[in-house]
Amino acid sequence: MNKKDIEFIKMLSLRGPSIWAYRPIIEAWVDIGGLEDFPSNTIPGFYERLSSWLPTLVEHRCSVGARGGFLQRLRDGTWPAHILEHVTLELQSLAGLPGGLGRARETPVRGVYRVIVRAWYEPVTRAALYAARDLVMAAIEDRPYDVQAAVDELSELTETLRLGPSTDSIVDAADDRDIPAIRLSDVNLVQLGYGAAQRRIWTAETNLTSAIAEGVSRDKDLTKTLLSACGIPVPEGQLVKTVEEAWDAAQQIGLPVVIKPMDGNHGRGVFTNLATYAEIKTAFDVAVDEGSGVVVERHIQGDEHRLLVVGNRMVAAARGDVASVVGDGVSTVEQLIESQINADPRRGRDEDHPLNFIRLDSAARLEISRQGYEAESVPPVGKTVVIQRSGNVSLDVTDKVHPSVAATVALAARVVGLDIAGVDLVANDISRPLEEQGGAIVEVNAGPGLLMHLKPAEGQSRPVGEAIIGHLFPPGEAGRIPLVGVTGSHGKTTVARIVTRLLQIDGQSTGLACSDGLFFARRHVNKEDSANWEQARRVLLNRSVQAGVIENSSRVILTEGLAYDRCQVGIVTNLDPADTLPDLYITEVDQIANVFRTQVDVVLSDGAAVLNADDDRVANMASLCDGDIVFFGMDGESAIIARHRSEGRRAVFVRGGVIVLANGRVETPLTDVAAIPLTKGGTQPQQVCNVLAAVAAAWVLGVDEALMRTGIETFGLDIAGAEVVPDSSAPALEVSV
Repeated sequence: MNKKDIEFIKMLSLRGPSIWAYRPIIEAWVDIGGLEDFPSNTIPGFYERLSSWLPTLVEHRCSVGARGGFLQRLRDGTWPAHILEHVTLELQSLAGLPGGLGRARETPVRGVYRVIVRAWYEPVTRAALYAARDLVMAAIEDRPYDVQAAVDELSELTETLRLGPSTDSIVDAADDRDIPAIRLSDVNLVQLGYGAAQRRIWTAETNLTSAIAEGVSRDKDLTKTLLSACGIPVPEGQLVKTVEEAWDAAQQIGLPVVIKPMDGNHGRGVFTNLATYAEIKTAFDVAVDEGSGVVVERHIQGDEHRLLVVGNRMVAAARGDVASVVGDGVSTVEQLIESQINADPRRGRDEDHPLNFIRLDSAARLEISRQGYEAESVPPVGKTVVIQRSGNVSLDVTDKVHPSVAATVALAARVVGLDIAGVDLVANDISRPLEEQGGAIVEVNAGPGLLMHLKPAEGQSRPVGEAIIGHLFPPGEAGRIPLVGVTGSHGKTTVARIVTRLLQIDGQSTGLACSDGLFFARRHVNKEDSANWEQARRVLLNRSVQAGVIENSSRVILTEGLAYDRCQVGIVTNLDPADTLPDLYITEVDQIANVFRTQVDVVLSDGAAVLNADDDRVANMASLCDGDIVFFGMDGESAIIARHRSEGRRAVFVRGGVIVLANGRVETPLTDVAAIPLTKGGTQPQQVCNVLAAVAAAWVLGVDEALMRTGIETFGLDIAGAEVVPDSSAPALEVSV
């Protein structure tokens, strides 16, 4: 223990609510060895090195509660584990992630600490912990350390893992409404909600987006035909196969015209304001390679606009701007594009930039040549050269849109069949009806980008993420199914099985993850112990599950966290003081109670905690619950139950051999304990308690009393109604889509 180093012993990834936080964290066990005898104020130059390498640490308030609080602790003397916590959080912050929870706690072993840090992305946090360890040790040993290189590496890793800004805006809006989100892939596929109540998004596409509608939107000619049939103004156009056909069509329609791919996207291969055969030939040769056909259509005078429609309502609008340069008599057009356009910090290649870089593609070169220049030409001083007339749609004009225009684009989205659409139109003045100015809708796009509305180059940001969430989850819906979490020292599995049986009798398709395995409805799809995070997650992912029951042991809560963010019912069966976990530093009864309270902490405000009134430590958790409390116990006359009932609240207990449901002073007998096979004629007190807990949970969930009676009186006869199926069929049963 004389070695002066920071060594990682273990890292626990707690991917759900735990004893530390509601959000995912990493709990790192670190051994600081001989550094236990060297707090920060005893190491010469340490404060100066660390504070100069990471000056932003001044923002860490720490336990002092004020700006500069952590630096004060550093000056006064604190230990490397605490320093590691703050440096890790700061490195994550510098890498572009928000701040978050941090803790450093001693263990009974001298020099060994548990360091807890918020894990937005687990690989980033693990890398940040190692980088923080190396940085702190370099500061202790007075060695150089390349902080910027470490931050750059973490930033690069963060960028590969984070959701795109469009998807992130939707997930943030869901979080604001307490709707849970689960990322389903490395890309932007996200599940919002649980089980049968879930919705899925892929950026701005949803599981409500029709595949037929998406196919229609790709076919520009078909889209125009459908829109025109409904009286929506669209530019006259024709589908052509050769340059000659394109020229003939242009003359019939009337010059100038637009040429674009029939099924292109992102503006690729789109040429506007074409007036000569040479221009049309150049445009055709490019457009034909971008899609499966070429469309020639009338050129509409005006500015390009993109209007976002969500759920039959226009929610945001942006206008495009002409990209041009002004000659200085020295620089070429190509050089001016870089210095005057692409140098704009709003331009970039990723979704964090509202404007794209201007490329000298064929459309841009054609536009320049019309004005008598080439990319290598040097325009005279003060000469304006237009580079791109379309694109650059990022100027917010939402408040200027005329009501009739908003109604027209909403109708266009409905005609195509898209629940979320980006409608492109051209008009001189978006505040006037299209018919007055000869404006028209030119495209209706599925999966529209949202960045132009979230981070416009000019104007107000629009809450498009909120609009999409409001579309997917109308008021009163939160994407949640009845979810029951069960923890405690004994009886968890039995209680979970009984609750599941009662929900099944109530007509609900259930998912159960417990020590006996994984069950979907009456199918036993995994016979191995499934009381863990991974198997519980399968319950939440399954789109056929209308109600879920999940068993959580103290070890799972401590090493994995809960699989869900909140639940309707949280059950704590009991607390055995001997139920310790020394290998996890849980050696005292109060520590065990703190673990079990995690289940109570996550009960929704409209849900309830089901607590054992015969166990004082469990009963005392009532004050921690955001929702209601339903006590259960063998003694209906206990002081806890009597006081609870005097407040007009619910309890389930046994009196005279009969299970009683009590709501305040009103009592309803349910059934004789002796009629329940599981209790062996009432001779098994622990099983009676298990039944009481399960009945209380079912009562909270609105299961009819007659159904509850039937369920518990037949539970022991068919083992919770589970039908065992061969293991080989399990994958096919995992998720119903």
